[in-house]
Amino acid sequence: MGLYDKYLTARVRRHGADPPSHIAVVITERDLLEQGAYETLESFFDWAFDYGAERVTVYVSVLDSGAVPTLQRELENVRAPRDIAVRGPDDLTPADAPIQVSIGLGGKSEFAEAVRAVAEDVQSGDVSADEVDESAIESRLVFPTDPDLVIKTGAERLSDFMIWQSVYSELYFTDVNWRDFRQRDYLRAMLDYKNRQRRFGR
Repeated sequence: MGLYDKYLTARVRRHGADPPSHIAVVITERDLLEQGAYETLESFFDWAFDYGAERVTVYVSVLDSGAVPTLQRELENVRAPRDIAVRGPDDLTPADAPIQVSIGLGGKSEFAEAVRAVAEDVQSGDVSADEVDESAIESRLVFPTDPDLVIKTGAERLSDFMIWQSVYSELYFTDVNWRDFRQRDYLRAMLDYKNRQRRFGR
């Protein structure tokens, strides 16, 4: 760790605000084609848990659906300090693990599927229409927990990332591409988050 990284680490450790307990990062399939991309992801997991996160979500936006099987295989085999749950676009099993990875499952599609499931429960009589509230939707999402901080590298767009879960998330954009993302970039995101006053829609 260089001198500047040590300086940033000291500032993050010294700052009184709580660290984000749930961190999400948005990357693309093209990011994962770059040399060293998976090693960066493994380091990202280490940084997140070292600096106080309890959960990490990785959202991989996909343009070529044919790449999904390869991405899923590679991501299921990355070195991770906690249990990992990987979900592709056709796997709607809820993911409840310290590390969650979404491959090509768009937020619109996930939300629509959750609403469809609620409608089916109402139609079957298992749930009355009066009982449908936010928790009814959330319980049917593939990724049911809300990130405190969402980090997007390379461009200022979220690529259909978790439109329900991220409504109150803090967003951090950096023009650093994923292949070049280092610990100092992660620490800058932590400092930016700790210096914000979260409003949760208020």
